[in-house]
Amino acid sequence: MMPRWSRTLANIYRVGRQTKSDMASDLFVFPCRRISRIAAVEVPVASDASEKNYTAKSEVNLSKMFRSKPCSLALPPESPLRIEEPNYEGIRQFLLKLMLFYSKQSTSIRAANVIYRRVVSQADKPAIYDVFSLEKTFRTTFCMLVLHMWLCLRRLKAEGKEGVELGQYVYEIYNHDLEMRVSKAGVNLLLSKWMRELEKVFYGNIVAFDTAMLPEAKPDELQKAIWKNVFFSEDGPSKLDPAALPAVLAFTRYVRRECTCLSLTDKEAMFSGNFMFTPLTNPKT
Repeated sequence: MMPRWSRTLANIYRVGRQTKSDMASDLFVFPCRRISRIAAVEVPVASDASEKNYTAKSEVNLSKMFRSKPCSLALPPESPLRIEEPNYEGIRQFLLKLMLFYSKQSTSIRAANVIYRRVVSQADKPAIYDVFSLEKTFRTTFCMLVLHMWLCLRRLKAEGKEGVELGQYVYEIYNHDLEMRVSKAGVNLLLSKWMRELEKVFYGNIVAFDTAMLPEAKPDELQKAIWKNVFFSEDGPSKLDPAALPAVLAFTRYVRRECTCLSLTDKEAMFSGNFMFTPLTNPKT
């Protein structure tokens, strides 16, 4: 019997195909309803020329990927991909203060928009699907969003109450964006029902990944969680497919490495969204 989370995603994908509604290739960050009046920032997306290397999946050397030494993911000061808080002066600054533009909530919402855009940038890259031989569907895109959300929320939580509060804003933006994605996938009736189901999937995945990263977890627990929550499909085998094992192992190394890299990323970079997930590069030999 298929797990409920898999049925939910499969049904949404099936409805989307029936209505011939395509997923949007580019995502714009939408703040959630209760914060919709707060100005969001537009985040530049890295133009990854290395994605051209992934047109032929057979060229990817999975066995050598994600074995390099972890490092901070913070963007250097001179990076054109950095987003800085606007520094207005004079009457404009005075008026913005009156409008609470510089309040803690407004500042946190702008930062959360940048952080979520980093998540979307990585989850929407064609390379990540090509490298791991995943078909880009609503289900796999959702799984990538959830996993990278977990990576960010896990790191923010390490900063205590302040990080947890910022993470809540990131989650609210994610939730609103997910609602838009579900609607674009062709689900307009009983939308709230599907959103409740996807919320259960989200928290179920978070618990599975957190449990797999505990010190007392078995060595292959994260691997199993990734197979179940990322690679598993309704029309595939229920147990780990030996043919998919190289991709699952590589993805497991990727997740562990990103966790370590994020732990090495300083608080300022995390709280401002001035970091970038590891780009996918393919060892030639």
